[in-house]
Amino acid sequence: MEIQYVIINFLLVVAIVAIAGRKTIKSIFSKRLNRINKEFEEIEAIENAEAPELKDFEPEAKEFQISDDVKKAEAEAQAKIKRIEAFAKRECYEIHKAAVEKAGVEILENIKKNVRELFAQEPYKSDLRVHEEEMIDNILKEVSLTPGDMTYLQHHDVLYVTLSSAHKLSDELVKRVDEFTTKMLDEVNGKTSFWVLEDPELIGGLKLRIGDTVYDCTVLEDLYRYEKSLRRVHIPFEIGEDEILKEFTHKAETFKPKIHVYQLGRVMTVSDGICWMDGLADIMYGEVIEFDCGERGMVLDIQHNRIGCVVFGEYENIESGSRVRRIGRIATVPVGDELLGRVVDSVGNPIDGEGYITTEERRPIEFKAPAILDRESVSEPLHTGLKSVDALVPIGKGQRELLIGDRQTGKSAIAIDTIINQRGKGTICIYVAIGQKESTISEIRETLEKYDALKYTVIVAAPASGSAATQYIAPFSATAIGEHFMYNGKDVLIVYDDLSKHAVAYRELSLLLHRPSGREAYPGDIFYLHSRLLERSAKLSDKMGGGSMTALPIIETQAGDISAYIPTNVISITDGQIFLDGELYNEGQRPAINVGLSVSRVGGSAQTKLMKQVSANLRTKLAQYRELLGFVQFGAEVDSETAATIETGKRLTEGLKQARYNPLDDKYQALLLLAISEGYSDDVPVESISAFEEKLYKYFDSKHNDLMNILEQGDKLSKETLDAIRKALSEFKKEG
Repeated sequence: MEIQYVIINFLLVVAIVAIAGRKTIKSIFSKRLNRINKEFEEIEAIENAEAPELKDFEPEAKEFQISDDVKKAEAEAQAKIKRIEAFAKRECYEIHKAAVEKAGVEILENIKKNVRELFAQEPYKSDLRVHEEEMIDNILKEVSLTPGDMTYLQHHDVLYVTLSSAHKLSDELVKRVDEFTTKMLDEVNGKTSFWVLEDPELIGGLKLRIGDTVYDCTVLEDLYRYEKSLRRVHIPFEIGEDEILKEFTHKAETFKPKIHVYQLGRVMTVSDGICWMDGLADIMYGEVIEFDCGERGMVLDIQHNRIGCVVFGEYENIESGSRVRRIGRIATVPVGDELLGRVVDSVGNPIDGEGYITTEERRPIEFKAPAILDRESVSEPLHTGLKSVDALVPIGKGQRELLIGDRQTGKSAIAIDTIINQRGKGTICIYVAIGQKESTISEIRETLEKYDALKYTVIVAAPASGSAATQYIAPFSATAIGEHFMYNGKDVLIVYDDLSKHAVAYRELSLLLHRPSGREAYPGDIFYLHSRLLERSAKLSDKMGGGSMTALPIIETQAGDISAYIPTNVISITDGQIFLDGELYNEGQRPAINVGLSVSRVGGSAQTKLMKQVSANLRTKLAQYRELLGFVQFGAEVDSETAATIETGKRLTEGLKQARYNPLDDKYQALLLLAISEGYSDDVPVESISAFEEKLYKYFDSKHNDLMNILEQGDKLSKETLDAIRKALSEFKKEG
């Protein structure tokens, strides 16, 4: 059947051709053939023509414009290349660092081996033995009972005394030490349990341990301290094994007994970054301790029979029963100009792959807040560059202004924009990232670098991948870094992002330390934790150098509940709060500042006279607008005056919107607020306010530079100046 249909269709085509005529078909195909031949001729003409000179195309080249999409794609590609380069740089740094540490460990092990062999030979072995009596004399001059020993004797009556040496001591020296310690304890109604040990690991010399205190005159202790000094250099293999061995040979030839006094304890248990120890009866809260494996920690809990500490490094390397040594200092962090432009961890170690940081000064992470007499009232504005902040809730240098709101409402954006706006103003900025993703911290660093703000900023990072101990310490370390600049007469801005996660980290540590919990399982001293942190920010008096530290703590709320435990605590500590509303954010208001719940307790003292003048009624107008807007939404009829108030409020609200990373000087902010509040934008559609704003700035910069210079001074505007600005605004409206 299919073949029959094909034959029938073919016969129909033949019939149509016969009917239409061959001439018609020929004419159709001849036209097409002529067109094809013509196109071939044009192509041949172009090929045979001479190539034009490049100058013939110069005008077209000048008129060529790169599209915005191409520019955007190019910028994204450049940013991606920078990220890849930074990642590769960090990776190379980590590999180099690991290689250095591995080489350092191998070198130090070889040094220990060579030193042992050196002091096992003559004449060095005999020389050390000759000094044993001198060592005993020096130790007994230093020996005394510590407060911890006295407390121990009150409960146990017996104090353990151990005399250790690399070689067997003479009976006369042993007897002398025994008699001295027995007599010393008899005077306080105590007894001794005297032990004598021979330990070849000491290499040479001897040490006496009374209770927790050790009086050490051994070669092993000298080697330990030398090893620590080498590690501070970071690259011990550059010194060379031969040089180090030569130095120890020189020490052996000119050996003089030197006493090192320290205290030892013992690890009881360790888990989840928390270590429990006994001994170390004289240790203080916040003091640094060192474990046998080299890891360090900080004391956070002292009980009558044990001590609790947090471990900074890998707690898996610590074993129960191992020794722990008292360093003899409170936890500190390196400070100085060398940290500017760097990303460091909670204890000041660089983590940005830019190399080691060597500073000459350190500060304790816990430090008392300035006294009232050392402070001065806040009177100098810290410009954020944000219209809605500088006009409505101004921040002064030395103030503590809380940024509070739900997640993803722009809290960090305000802080980052404020840091960017300090460019060229001489303010040192510190950004503390607590419990954030490492990718987020990396993006913030790239943003600051892009806007040339990283060079005066220090980023202290305690990412979510880190331990609770590092997140707890981070804001205190960052504050210590800021205090260095503040007490040297400089202005500092510090951002804590955020203290909600800091409180959670402290709650975790407190629960692991078996402290009693209170409301929402937080420990009872959670308020004191944040108060002693934020009170360190202040404006210092001229007598103290006149420096300042402005704090912008960030708190995350749940469903806008500012009456929760942590938010109310921090609100009561700070000098005001900027509340970011989730509904306003979703409506497109950026920054999404709720004027009704935001307040600055410093007020106009933190504003220039100009800004204070132009924003005097701004809060009232916005409050009236928000109130009247509710009536309009229900379709209520309003009079002309109310309608005008609503229209002005709409334009003010739209004018306060601001893009990210686009801070404005006070003169532009004041000009815009003056133009909108005095009705020069009443005929401008609300959606065109941003275009109106841009044209306004360009017009005044080009045609009224004298007025802009007056605005830049920040003084209160006289009647004549106001009239001149109004006249210029009228001219601007006419030119449209």
